[in-house]
Amino acid sequence: MSRARRSNDWGFPRWRGYGSSREAVNVRICDRHGCDEPGNCPAPKAPNSPDRWYFCQRHAAEYNSKWDYFEGLDKAEKEERANAERTESAGYAEAQHYGWAGSGDGSRSADEMRALDVLELEADADFAAIKKAYRNKAKEVHPDVKPGDELAAKQFQLIQVSYEVLRQAEERREWKG
Repeated sequence: MSRARRSNDWGFPRWRGYGSSREAVNVRICDRHGCDEPGNCPAPKAPNSPDRWYFCQRHAAEYNSKWDYFEGLDKAEKEERANAERTESAGYAEAQHYGWAGSGDGSRSADEMRALDVLELEADADFAAIKKAYRNKAKEVHPDVKPGDELAAKQFQLIQVSYEVLRQAEERREWKG
């Protein structure tokens, strides 16, 4: 009587070696004539068609660069669809300040960034540079230096408020750190 062999592929941990029973995987080749790269990027053959081309990444980029989303629509329909797209994606446009492309390293608030702009400093300026820039700018437009100049008085107030915002932010950082 032959005894049934127990499978090694049960429970955890796996008792067989990883990759010991791998079957061949079908790889789709790029649909572009003469290309032997894997075709993992589907692209529509025609608008509103379920049929797809399968391109490699390079050929998909080439194909998409020529794609016209509004092809076949008259001017009014194009404008209507473009407005609908803008309306649907308005939330993304509002949230652009969360992107990586902004100035600074994300450690400063928008108010601090505006204050640094007033003092004409970079986003990574340390507090010693902030203090120096504040003193130099304040000396230029101080009401004692330019008495009766309304524009200079407003600039002086703006410089003072900017310095105060940056000073308080620095105090908060020291208190937390």
